[in-house]
Amino acid sequence: MFDIFNMLKKEDHKEAKQVTRDTIIGDILDMDQTTAPYFMEIGMHCLGCPASRGESIEKACAVHGVDCDELIEKLNEHLAAKKV
Repeated sequence: MFDIFNMLKKEDHKEAKQVTRDTIIGDILDMDQTTAPYFMEIGMHCLGCPASRGESIEKACAVHGVDCDELIEKLNEHLAAKKV
């Protein structure tokens, strides 16, 4: 039953969306797992933790002392490149 739920959930994320300050990290990773290195390179090594997956980009960047706009720009560029 859970496999069907997960499959349907992944279908919802097939088309990449625009990342904003309010976007939840878990949603970004569900959209595209290849975004993980962008989080890792700025010190967000706890991506498997339920708490970190539920945080917004803005909150996570504040905790890690990272420029939120810079990370958002990188993520959006990455996702846009994958659409092509």
